[in-house]
Amino acid sequence: MKDHTHEIIRVIPGSIADECGLVPGDRILSINDCQIRDIFDYQFHIENEYLELLISTAGGEEYLLEIEKDEEEDLGILFEESLMDRYHSCTNKCVFCFIDQMPPGMRETLYFKDDDSRLSFLQGNYITLTNMDDEDIERIIRYHLAPINISVHTTNPQLRCSMLNNRFAGDILDKIGKFARAGIGMNSQIVLCPGINDGEELDRSIRELAAFHPAMSSLSVVPVGITRFREGLKELDSYDKASAEKVIRQIKGWQDRLKEELGSCFVHASDEWFILAEQEIPPAEYYEGYGQLENGVGMIRLLMDEVRDTLAALEGDDRKREISVATAKLAYPTILKLAGEVREKFPGLTIHVHCIRNDFFGEKITVSGLLTGQDIIAQLKGKELGDCLYLPCNVLKADEDIFLDDVTLEEMSRSLQKPVIIIQSEGEDFVRKLAGI
Repeated sequence: MKDHTHEIIRVIPGSIADECGLVPGDRILSINDCQIRDIFDYQFHIENEYLELLISTAGGEEYLLEIEKDEEEDLGILFEESLMDRYHSCTNKCVFCFIDQMPPGMRETLYFKDDDSRLSFLQGNYITLTNMDDEDIERIIRYHLAPINISVHTTNPQLRCSMLNNRFAGDILDKIGKFARAGIGMNSQIVLCPGINDGEELDRSIRELAAFHPAMSSLSVVPVGITRFREGLKELDSYDKASAEKVIRQIKGWQDRLKEELGSCFVHASDEWFILAEQEIPPAEYYEGYGQLENGVGMIRLLMDEVRDTLAALEGDDRKREISVATAKLAYPTILKLAGEVREKFPGLTIHVHCIRNDFFGEKITVSGLLTGQDIIAQLKGKELGDCLYLPCNVLKADEDIFLDDVTLEEMSRSLQKPVIIIQSEGEDFVRKLAGI
Protein backbone atom coordinates (compact mmCIF):
# COMPACT_ATOMS: atom_id res chain seq x y z
CA MET A 1 0.00 0.00 0.00
CA LYS A 2 1.35 3.42 -0.97
CA ASP A 3 2.60 5.60 1.89
CA HIS A 4 0.74 8.92 1.84
CA THR A 5 2.56 10.43 4.82
CA HIS A 6 4.91 13.32 4.17
CA GLU A 7 8.03 14.24 6.10
CA ILE A 8 8.71 17.92 6.78
CA ILE A 9 12.29 18.88 5.92
CA ARG A 10 12.06 22.59 6.71
CA VAL A 11 9.79 24.99 8.58
CA ILE A 12 9.90 28.64 7.53
CA PRO A 13 10.82 30.83 10.56
CA GLY A 14 7.90 32.97 11.71
CA SER A 15 5.36 30.91 9.71
CA ILE A 16 2.16 29.35 11.04
CA ALA A 17 3.89 25.96 11.17
CA ASP A 18 6.75 27.48 13.18
CA GLU A 19 4.35 29.12 15.63
CA CYS A 20 2.53 25.80 16.04
CA GLY A 21 5.75 24.03 16.95
CA LEU A 22 6.15 21.83 13.87
CA VAL A 23 9.78 20.84 13.25
CA PRO A 24 11.77 19.00 10.56
CA GLY A 25 11.24 15.26 10.91
CA ASP A 26 7.56 15.59 11.75
CA ARG A 27 5.23 13.86 9.30
CA ILE A 28 1.78 14.93 8.10
CA LEU A 29 -0.54 11.92 8.15
CA SER A 30 -3.73 13.71 7.05
CA ILE A 31 -5.41 17.10 6.77
CA ASN A 32 -9.06 17.45 7.79
CA ASP A 33 -9.24 13.63 7.95
CA CYS A 34 -8.13 13.35 4.28
CA GLN A 35 -4.99 11.59 3.13
CA ILE A 36 -2.60 13.82 1.20
CA ARG A 37 -1.46 12.17 -2.01
CA ASP A 38 0.69 14.96 -3.40
CA ILE A 39 1.22 18.72 -3.61
CA PHE A 40 -2.18 19.34 -5.22
CA ASP A 41 -4.09 17.62 -2.41
CA TYR A 42 -1.97 19.56 0.08
CA GLN A 43 -2.55 22.95 -1.54
CA PHE A 44 -6.27 22.27 -1.97
CA HIS A 45 -6.82 21.37 1.68
CA ILE A 46 -4.68 24.07 3.30
CA GLU A 47 -6.79 26.77 1.63
CA ASN A 48 -9.42 26.08 4.27
CA GLU A 49 -9.61 28.54 7.16
CA TYR A 50 -9.84 25.75 9.73
CA LEU A 51 -7.43 22.82 9.56
CA GLU A 52 -6.94 19.65 11.57
CA LEU A 53 -3.50 18.19 10.88
CA LEU A 54 -2.76 14.68 12.12
CA ILE A 55 0.96 14.79 12.92
CA SER A 56 3.45 12.03 13.67
CA THR A 57 6.66 13.12 15.40
CA ALA A 58 10.09 11.67 14.69
CA GLY A 59 9.68 9.71 17.92
CA GLY A 60 6.47 8.07 16.68
CA GLU A 61 4.00 10.08 18.80
CA GLU A 62 0.76 11.11 17.02
CA TYR A 63 -1.29 14.19 17.83
CA LEU A 64 -3.99 16.37 16.24
CA LEU A 65 -3.03 19.98 15.51
CA GLU A 66 -5.87 22.50 15.06
CA ILE A 67 -5.13 25.65 13.04
CA GLU A 68 -7.26 28.69 12.25
CA LYS A 69 -5.89 30.98 9.54
CA ASP A 70 -6.78 33.19 6.57
CA GLU A 71 -7.98 31.27 3.51
CA GLU A 72 -4.97 32.08 1.28
CA GLU A 73 -2.36 31.89 4.04
CA ASP A 74 0.39 29.29 3.61
CA LEU A 75 1.58 27.09 6.48
CA GLY A 76 5.29 27.59 5.75
CA ILE A 77 6.26 23.93 5.33
CA LEU A 78 8.73 22.44 2.84
CA PHE A 79 8.90 18.76 1.89
CA GLU A 80 11.71 16.65 0.43
CA GLU A 81 9.98 16.19 -2.94
CA SER A 82 8.45 19.30 -4.53
CA LEU A 83 5.54 17.16 -5.76
CA MET A 84 5.26 15.37 -2.38
CA ASP A 85 5.30 12.22 -4.52
CA ARG A 86 7.42 10.37 -7.07
CA TYR A 87 7.46 11.62 -10.64
CA HIS A 88 5.28 9.62 -13.03
CA SER A 89 7.27 8.25 -15.96
CA CYS A 90 6.00 7.78 -19.49
CA THR A 91 4.42 4.42 -20.38
CA ASN A 92 4.58 5.04 -24.13
CA LYS A 93 7.24 4.25 -26.68
CA CYS A 94 6.54 6.97 -29.24
CA VAL A 95 8.04 6.44 -32.68
CA PHE A 96 9.57 9.94 -32.55
CA CYS A 97 10.70 9.93 -28.88
CA PHE A 98 13.90 11.96 -28.54
CA ILE A 99 15.05 10.12 -25.41
CA ASP A 100 15.08 6.83 -27.34
CA GLN A 101 17.44 8.56 -29.80
CA MET A 102 20.11 9.40 -27.24
CA PRO A 103 23.40 7.52 -26.98
CA PRO A 104 24.31 5.49 -23.88
CA GLY A 105 26.63 6.86 -21.24
CA MET A 106 24.99 10.22 -20.53
CA ARG A 107 23.80 11.25 -17.05
CA GLU A 108 20.95 9.14 -15.76
CA THR A 109 18.40 11.94 -15.44
CA LEU A 110 18.47 12.57 -19.20
CA TYR A 111 16.89 9.16 -19.82
CA PHE A 112 13.88 9.76 -17.58
CA LYS A 113 10.70 10.01 -19.67
CA ASP A 114 8.39 12.43 -17.89
CA ASP A 115 4.64 12.15 -18.43
CA ASP A 116 3.42 13.62 -15.14
CA SER A 117 0.24 15.72 -15.28
CA ARG A 118 1.31 17.67 -12.20
CA LEU A 119 4.37 19.01 -14.02
CA SER A 120 2.08 20.23 -16.78
CA PHE A 121 0.54 22.67 -14.31
CA LEU A 122 3.69 23.46 -12.37
CA GLN A 123 6.24 23.70 -15.19
CA GLY A 124 4.27 23.77 -18.44
CA ASN A 125 5.35 20.26 -19.52
CA TYR A 126 3.37 18.52 -22.26
CA ILE A 127 1.80 15.17 -21.35
CA THR A 128 0.02 12.45 -23.32
CA LEU A 129 -2.72 11.70 -20.71
CA THR A 130 -2.06 7.97 -21.25
CA ASN A 131 -1.14 7.24 -17.64
CA MET A 132 -4.13 9.08 -16.19
CA ASP A 133 -7.13 7.10 -14.98
CA ASP A 134 -10.65 8.39 -14.29
CA GLU A 135 -9.71 9.31 -10.72
CA ASP A 136 -6.80 11.45 -11.94
CA ILE A 137 -9.05 13.26 -14.40
CA GLU A 138 -11.78 13.81 -11.84
CA ARG A 139 -9.24 15.22 -9.38
CA ILE A 140 -8.02 17.78 -11.94
CA ILE A 141 -11.64 18.76 -12.58
CA ARG A 142 -12.48 18.90 -8.85
CA TYR A 143 -9.49 21.14 -8.10
CA HIS A 144 -9.99 23.01 -11.39
CA LEU A 145 -6.30 22.84 -12.27
CA ALA A 146 -5.47 24.65 -15.49
CA PRO A 147 -4.09 24.98 -18.05
CA ILE A 148 -3.09 21.45 -18.96
CA ASN A 149 -0.69 20.99 -21.89
CA ILE A 150 -1.40 17.91 -23.98
CA SER A 151 0.78 16.06 -26.47
CA VAL A 152 -1.87 14.90 -28.91
CA HIS A 153 0.10 14.11 -32.10
CA THR A 154 -3.03 12.76 -33.77
CA THR A 155 -6.72 12.48 -32.91
CA ASN A 156 -7.10 9.30 -34.99
CA PRO A 157 -7.48 6.62 -32.27
CA GLN A 158 -5.82 3.77 -34.19
CA LEU A 159 -2.99 5.95 -35.45
CA ARG A 160 -2.36 7.39 -31.98
CA CYS A 161 -2.11 3.89 -30.50
CA SER A 162 0.39 3.05 -33.23
CA MET A 163 2.45 6.25 -32.91
CA LEU A 164 2.65 6.00 -29.11
CA ASN A 165 2.98 2.19 -29.14
CA ASN A 166 0.29 2.10 -26.49
CA ARG A 167 -3.00 0.27 -27.06
CA PHE A 168 -4.68 2.50 -24.46
CA ALA A 169 -3.76 5.79 -26.19
CA GLY A 170 -6.79 6.04 -28.46
CA ASP A 171 -9.23 7.71 -26.05
CA ILE A 172 -7.59 11.14 -26.21
CA LEU A 173 -10.71 12.95 -27.46
CA ASP A 174 -12.81 11.46 -24.65
CA LYS A 175 -10.40 12.83 -22.05
CA ILE A 176 -10.13 16.22 -23.74
CA GLY A 177 -13.93 16.32 -23.89
CA LYS A 178 -14.21 15.78 -20.13
CA PHE A 179 -11.80 18.64 -19.47
CA ALA A 180 -13.57 20.91 -21.95
CA ARG A 181 -17.01 20.29 -20.43
CA ALA A 182 -15.58 21.11 -17.01
CA GLY A 183 -14.08 24.37 -18.27
CA ILE A 184 -10.45 23.23 -17.85
CA GLY A 185 -8.17 25.30 -20.10
CA MET A 186 -5.88 23.34 -22.41
CA ASN A 187 -3.12 23.74 -24.98
CA SER A 188 -2.06 21.00 -27.37
CA GLN A 189 0.83 20.04 -29.59
CA ILE A 190 1.53 17.77 -32.53
CA VAL A 191 4.97 16.43 -33.36
CA LEU A 192 4.64 16.00 -37.12
CA CYS A 193 6.24 12.98 -38.78
CA PRO A 194 6.42 12.76 -42.61
CA GLY A 195 3.98 10.25 -44.07
CA ILE A 196 2.51 9.33 -40.68
CA ASN A 197 0.41 12.05 -39.06
CA ASP A 198 0.70 14.87 -41.61
CA GLY A 199 -1.44 15.56 -44.70
CA GLU A 200 -5.05 14.44 -44.23
CA GLU A 201 -4.30 13.22 -40.71
CA LEU A 202 -3.12 16.70 -39.73
CA ASP A 203 -6.33 18.15 -41.20
CA ARG A 204 -8.35 15.74 -39.08
CA SER A 205 -6.42 16.56 -35.91
CA ILE A 206 -6.74 20.32 -36.37
CA ARG A 207 -10.46 20.04 -37.11
CA GLU A 208 -11.24 17.79 -34.15
CA LEU A 209 -9.14 19.74 -31.66
CA ALA A 210 -10.53 23.10 -32.80
CA ALA A 211 -14.00 21.77 -31.96
CA PHE A 212 -13.04 22.09 -28.26
CA HIS A 213 -12.20 25.80 -28.54
CA PRO A 214 -12.18 27.96 -26.41
CA ALA A 215 -11.37 25.40 -23.67
CA MET A 216 -8.66 24.12 -26.00
CA SER A 217 -7.07 27.49 -26.63
CA SER A 218 -4.20 26.61 -28.97
CA LEU A 219 -2.44 23.95 -31.01
CA SER A 220 1.23 24.02 -32.01
CA VAL A 221 2.73 21.92 -34.79
CA VAL A 222 6.44 21.11 -34.56
CA PRO A 223 8.59 18.97 -36.89
CA VAL A 224 10.05 15.69 -35.66
CA GLY A 225 13.66 15.82 -34.48
CA ILE A 226 15.87 12.98 -35.68
CA THR A 227 19.29 12.17 -34.22
CA ARG A 228 21.92 9.82 -35.63
CA PHE A 229 21.17 7.30 -32.86
CA ARG A 230 18.15 5.49 -34.34
CA GLU A 231 19.42 1.94 -34.63
CA GLY A 232 16.55 -0.47 -34.01
CA LEU A 233 13.94 2.31 -34.17
CA LYS A 234 11.25 2.96 -36.77
CA GLU A 235 12.62 4.62 -39.89
CA LEU A 236 11.60 8.28 -40.04
CA ASP A 237 12.26 10.98 -42.60
CA SER A 238 12.96 14.66 -41.94
CA TYR A 239 11.17 17.63 -43.48
CA ASP A 240 12.94 19.67 -46.14
CA LYS A 241 12.28 23.04 -47.75
CA ALA A 242 9.50 21.84 -50.06
CA SER A 243 7.68 19.77 -47.46
CA ALA A 244 7.98 22.55 -44.86
CA GLU A 245 6.42 24.99 -47.34
CA LYS A 246 3.52 22.55 -47.80
CA VAL A 247 2.93 22.28 -44.03
CA ILE A 248 2.99 26.08 -43.65
CA ARG A 249 0.41 26.44 -46.47
CA GLN A 250 -1.78 23.79 -44.87
CA ILE A 251 -1.68 25.48 -41.48
CA LYS A 252 -2.27 28.89 -43.05
CA GLY A 253 -5.42 27.56 -44.71
CA TRP A 254 -6.73 26.41 -41.35
CA GLN A 255 -5.76 29.67 -39.68
CA ASP A 256 -7.77 31.69 -42.20
CA ARG A 257 -10.79 29.43 -41.76
CA LEU A 258 -10.62 29.25 -37.94
CA LYS A 259 -10.03 32.98 -37.56
CA GLU A 260 -13.34 33.48 -39.31
CA GLU A 261 -15.15 30.76 -37.32
CA LEU A 262 -13.58 31.08 -33.85
CA GLY A 263 -12.05 34.55 -33.79
CA SER A 264 -8.65 32.87 -33.30
CA CYS A 265 -6.15 31.26 -35.65
CA PHE A 266 -5.91 28.47 -33.03
CA VAL A 267 -3.16 26.47 -34.77
CA HIS A 268 0.40 27.76 -35.21
CA ALA A 269 3.55 26.48 -36.85
CA SER A 270 6.72 26.48 -34.78
CA ASP A 271 9.63 28.69 -35.84
CA GLU A 272 11.54 25.77 -37.34
CA TRP A 273 9.05 25.39 -40.20
CA PHE A 274 9.72 28.91 -41.47
CA ILE A 275 13.48 28.47 -41.28
CA LEU A 276 13.28 25.12 -43.07
CA ALA A 277 11.13 26.76 -45.75
CA GLU A 278 13.52 29.74 -45.92
CA GLN A 279 10.62 32.11 -45.24
CA GLU A 280 10.42 35.27 -43.16
CA ILE A 281 9.37 34.79 -39.54
CA PRO A 282 5.77 36.08 -39.22
CA PRO A 283 4.99 39.31 -37.36
CA ALA A 284 3.97 39.32 -33.69
CA GLU A 285 0.26 39.37 -34.57
CA TYR A 286 0.59 35.87 -36.03
CA TYR A 287 1.32 34.41 -32.59
CA GLU A 288 -1.76 35.81 -30.83
CA GLY A 289 -0.03 36.61 -27.56
CA TYR A 290 2.70 33.95 -27.75
CA GLY A 291 0.66 31.29 -25.97
CA GLN A 292 3.09 28.50 -26.89
CA LEU A 293 6.39 30.33 -26.67
CA GLU A 294 8.17 27.56 -24.75
CA ASN A 295 7.18 25.13 -27.50
CA GLY A 296 9.24 27.06 -30.04
CA VAL A 297 6.32 29.07 -31.42
CA GLY A 298 7.30 32.72 -31.83
CA MET A 299 10.57 32.71 -29.89
CA ILE A 300 12.52 34.16 -32.80
CA ARG A 301 9.97 36.89 -33.57
CA LEU A 302 9.81 37.92 -29.92
CA LEU A 303 13.61 38.07 -29.69
CA MET A 304 13.83 40.16 -32.85
CA ASP A 305 11.22 42.64 -31.64
CA GLU A 306 12.75 42.91 -28.17
CA VAL A 307 16.23 43.54 -29.60
CA ARG A 308 14.93 46.25 -31.91
CA ASP A 309 12.88 47.91 -29.17
CA THR A 310 15.93 47.93 -26.90
CA LEU A 311 18.18 49.38 -29.61
CA ALA A 312 15.63 52.08 -30.41
CA ALA A 313 15.70 53.23 -26.78
CA LEU A 314 19.51 53.43 -26.59
CA GLU A 315 21.92 56.14 -27.67
CA GLY A 316 24.68 54.69 -29.82
CA ASP A 317 28.31 55.54 -29.22
CA ASP A 318 31.81 54.67 -30.45
CA ARG A 319 32.75 52.12 -27.77
CA LYS A 320 35.36 49.59 -28.91
CA ARG A 321 34.88 45.92 -28.18
CA GLU A 322 35.56 42.54 -29.85
CA ILE A 323 33.41 39.57 -28.80
CA SER A 324 31.86 36.41 -30.17
CA VAL A 325 28.46 34.72 -30.09
CA ALA A 326 27.77 31.06 -30.85
CA THR A 327 24.45 29.42 -31.62
CA ALA A 328 23.00 26.46 -33.51
CA LYS A 329 21.99 26.28 -37.16
CA LEU A 330 18.32 27.08 -36.59
CA ALA A 331 18.88 30.46 -34.92
CA TYR A 332 22.13 31.36 -36.69
CA PRO A 333 20.66 33.54 -39.50
CA THR A 334 18.61 35.50 -36.96
CA ILE A 335 21.49 35.96 -34.51
CA LEU A 336 23.78 37.02 -37.36
CA LYS A 337 21.25 39.62 -38.47
CA LEU A 338 20.58 40.93 -34.96
CA ALA A 339 24.30 41.17 -34.21
CA GLY A 340 24.59 43.31 -37.32
CA GLU A 341 21.86 45.62 -36.04
CA VAL A 342 23.68 45.97 -32.71
CA ARG A 343 26.84 46.90 -34.66
CA GLU A 344 24.91 49.55 -36.58
CA LYS A 345 24.06 51.20 -33.26
CA PHE A 346 27.58 50.73 -31.89
CA PRO A 347 29.95 50.87 -34.90
CA GLY A 348 33.03 50.23 -32.76
CA LEU A 349 31.89 46.70 -31.92
CA THR A 350 33.38 43.67 -33.62
CA ILE A 351 31.03 40.70 -33.20
CA HIS A 352 31.96 37.25 -34.50
CA VAL A 353 28.89 35.01 -34.88
CA HIS A 354 29.66 31.29 -35.02
CA CYS A 355 27.27 28.54 -36.16
CA ILE A 356 27.77 25.31 -34.21
CA ARG A 357 27.05 22.10 -36.08
CA ASN A 358 25.54 19.33 -33.93
CA ASP A 359 28.04 16.51 -34.44
CA PHE A 360 27.00 14.80 -31.19
CA PHE A 361 23.34 14.14 -32.08
CA GLY A 362 23.73 14.60 -35.83
CA GLU A 363 23.35 17.49 -38.25
CA LYS A 364 19.56 17.12 -38.44
CA ILE A 365 19.35 18.46 -34.89
CA THR A 366 19.57 22.23 -35.31
CA VAL A 367 18.32 23.80 -32.06
CA SER A 368 20.69 25.46 -29.59
CA GLY A 369 19.07 23.70 -26.62
CA LEU A 370 20.59 20.41 -27.81
CA LEU A 371 24.15 21.63 -28.35
CA THR A 372 26.82 19.89 -26.31
CA GLY A 373 29.85 21.43 -24.68
CA GLN A 374 32.22 19.19 -26.63
CA ASP A 375 30.84 20.33 -29.99
CA ILE A 376 31.11 23.99 -29.03
CA ILE A 377 34.68 23.58 -27.81
CA ALA A 378 35.83 21.51 -30.80
CA GLN A 379 34.39 23.91 -33.36
CA LEU A 380 35.52 27.14 -31.69
CA LYS A 381 39.10 26.22 -30.84
CA GLY A 382 41.38 28.40 -32.91
CA LYS A 383 38.52 30.66 -34.06
CA GLU A 384 38.29 34.43 -33.58
CA LEU A 385 36.54 34.87 -30.23
CA GLY A 386 37.62 38.34 -29.12
CA ASP A 387 37.46 39.13 -25.43
CA CYS A 388 34.74 36.64 -24.53
CA LEU A 389 32.19 34.14 -25.85
CA TYR A 390 28.43 34.54 -25.42
CA LEU A 391 26.03 31.57 -25.49
CA PRO A 392 22.21 31.37 -25.24
CA CYS A 393 20.88 30.27 -21.85
CA ASN A 394 19.13 27.15 -23.19
CA VAL A 395 22.45 25.37 -23.81
CA LEU A 396 22.67 24.78 -20.06
CA LYS A 397 20.70 22.65 -17.65
CA ALA A 398 18.03 24.82 -16.06
CA ASP A 399 19.50 24.98 -12.57
CA GLU A 400 23.20 24.34 -13.21
CA ASP A 401 26.12 25.63 -15.29
CA ILE A 402 26.38 22.31 -17.13
CA PHE A 403 25.82 21.19 -20.73
CA LEU A 404 24.01 18.05 -21.91
CA ASP A 405 27.28 16.11 -22.03
CA ASP A 406 28.27 17.20 -18.50
CA VAL A 407 30.87 19.70 -19.69
CA THR A 408 30.73 22.64 -17.29
CA LEU A 409 30.82 26.32 -18.15
CA GLU A 410 34.10 26.60 -16.26
CA GLU A 411 35.63 23.72 -18.25
CA MET A 412 34.62 25.35 -21.52
CA SER A 413 36.11 28.65 -20.43
CA ARG A 414 39.39 26.93 -19.58
CA SER A 415 39.46 25.03 -22.87
CA LEU A 416 38.81 28.12 -24.99
CA GLN A 417 40.85 30.38 -22.69
CA LYS A 418 38.08 32.95 -22.79
CA PRO A 419 35.30 33.94 -20.40
CA VAL A 420 32.05 32.22 -21.45
CA ILE A 421 28.98 34.29 -20.60
CA ILE A 422 25.33 33.28 -20.82
CA ILE A 423 22.76 35.50 -22.52
CA GLN A 424 19.23 35.25 -21.14
CA SER A 425 16.33 34.78 -23.54
CA GLU A 426 15.18 38.41 -23.47
CA GLY A 427 16.22 40.70 -26.31
CA GLU A 428 17.28 43.41 -23.88
CA ASP A 429 19.88 41.11 -22.34
CA PHE A 430 21.17 40.24 -25.82
CA VAL A 431 21.78 43.89 -26.65
CA ARG A 432 23.25 44.86 -23.30
CA LYS A 433 25.59 41.88 -23.13
CA LEU A 434 26.91 42.34 -26.67
CA ALA A 435 27.33 46.08 -26.25
CA GLY A 436 28.89 45.70 -22.81
CA ILE A 437 26.33 47.99 -21.19
